[in-house]
Amino acid sequence: MIQFPNHSRSYDGTRRAVHFWGYDSAIEASFFIEEDALRRLQPDARPDESGFLNAFDSNRDVICAAAAKMYVRGSRGSYDLVAANFSKVS
Repeated sequence: MIQFPNHSRSYDGTRRAVHFWGYDSAIEASFFIEEDALRRLQPDARPDESGFLNAFDSNRDVICAAAAKMYVRGSRGSYDLVAANFSKVS
């Protein structure tokens, strides 16, 4: 079972995504949530690094739950969360 005890995250300008990590025992998996997904979760997020990191922090539980659903042990090294992974927020 994957867990997200490490609250570290960083903005990757090249990928236009926030990078964060999950752990399944000793296995580390990288996750990226794209800007569009963060905008879906928080439409009023500022369109800059600080704004996207704040949007991530404000929605961490929802993001980690979506990441856990897509994680498959030993499947790959990184996972991309996109807007389609999240229901429209009203």
